[in-house]
Amino acid sequence: MVAPGSLGSRLGAVFPFLLVLVDLQYEGAECGVNADVEKHLELGKKLLAAGQLADALSQFHAAVDGDPDNYIAYYRRATVFLAMGKSKAALPDLTKVIELKMDFTAARLQRGHLLLKQGKLDEAEDDFKRVLKSNPSESEEKEAEAQLVKADEMQRLRSQALGAFDSADYTAAITFLDKILEVCVWDADLRELRAECFIKEGEPRKAISDLKAASKLKNDNTEAFYKISTLYYQLGDHALSLSSEVRECLKLDQDHKRCFAHYKQVKKLNKLIESAEELIRDGRYTDATSKYESVMKTEPSVAEYTVRSKERICHCFSKDEKPVEAIRICSEVLQMEPDNVNALKDRAEAYLIEEMYDEAIQDYETAQEHNENDQQIREGLEKAQRLLKQSQKRDYYKILGVKRNAKKQEIIKAYRKLALQWHPDNFQNEEEKKKAEKKFIDIAAAKEVLSDPEMRKKFDDGEDPLDAESQQGGGGGNPFHRSWNSWQGFNPFSSGGPFRFKFHFN
Repeated sequence: MVAPGSLGSRLGAVFPFLLVLVDLQYEGAECGVNADVEKHLELGKKLLAAGQLADALSQFHAAVDGDPDNYIAYYRRATVFLAMGKSKAALPDLTKVIELKMDFTAARLQRGHLLLKQGKLDEAEDDFKRVLKSNPSESEEKEAEAQLVKADEMQRLRSQALGAFDSADYTAAITFLDKILEVCVWDADLRELRAECFIKEGEPRKAISDLKAASKLKNDNTEAFYKISTLYYQLGDHALSLSSEVRECLKLDQDHKRCFAHYKQVKKLNKLIESAEELIRDGRYTDATSKYESVMKTEPSVAEYTVRSKERICHCFSKDEKPVEAIRICSEVLQMEPDNVNALKDRAEAYLIEEMYDEAIQDYETAQEHNENDQQIREGLEKAQRLLKQSQKRDYYKILGVKRNAKKQEIIKAYRKLALQWHPDNFQNEEEKKKAEKKFIDIAAAKEVLSDPEMRKKFDDGEDPLDAESQQGGGGGNPFHRSWNSWQGFNPFSSGGPFRFKFHFN
């Protein structure tokens, strides 16, 4: 008998009739085997009991080669195949056993189990019925009757599943197929049918799971490989679409028209996307935008590629400091995907450039709801809040009338124009002169901050480098908070170039 906890015991828990395979006594006289075959069988039996499956299989291979008519050798080899999860290899051996010994009910019953798992219901039922007619043991009879009931139930469920599918009731078909596949776990056709139902119900990832199983269960299943690749493509996962499945399809059939056409299309699209991403990494945003526009033209029928392309174009415009274009494209993406965190972040950055701080804060807060651990979102939100607060005080960009992304040359040009316009010497009325003095000081302060890279960065981050309060106890007051007298003799036009201006006022 098999010891508790041994391999035979564990196998018996999964395949009840495999106990016979381990415990079967060698019948040398009946089988007419020679001494060498007997040694292979006995050694294989011991190795199997010890769990050394590969070594046991080698011994049973030798036994079969030594005596091709030895049903015990085939039966024990089938045991090892099943223990190794190789049911396809076990089935021919069990069939050979039955051919050699028609009344071997354990082999027939086990073959019925395998046929039932493969969904070959008619053949499984035939085996179970033959077991009942062959004077089985009490346990074998009980098992065969139970399996016949189960096979009959599977026949009924399969008929209902096919009827539901033909009626386009895919939800019902999936329900029936779920129950069948709990028993007929190796039925490739039923898995492909359920995959088709999942596709109809808009659940492509579940379909992919079934098709992957079907591609392993059925040899040379080019159709499953093709469908898996196309499903990944429709999901927008061009990299996975180009991976093993479509290549496996072409490996099995290099003239497969649909696989080859699909492969060419995905490869072209993949090349465009990889090129665009490389341009983004290099900071060549205009060129990257052009590439993503080509992606949309290359695959206009799959909406996912349009959305992803617009998402990346939105990013390019935002990084390239083209806020108007960025806001427009990002908004298009967010109409299709309101929770798209990348588009929310990029649009928020564009809003900051446009000084639309409330809108930027709203986008950052929405993005944070979906990804609260994103440091970039947290820092962006804090910056937007500082800039909003700052905008309610003195805004150097507004003082000079330039955009936040203005170049230094634009800043100097705006400064000179305003300094000329608001120079206090231009005004005779005392009240107007005081107003001009204040305006002129603000203009000079704006130029001082925005023309200095370090000071400008502080200001862009929401801190006024000339505001003692924002310097957090930095000491001293605002160097520009002085009287007009301290600016007497100051020539605002002497820096930044060879220009010299002289004023003559009457």
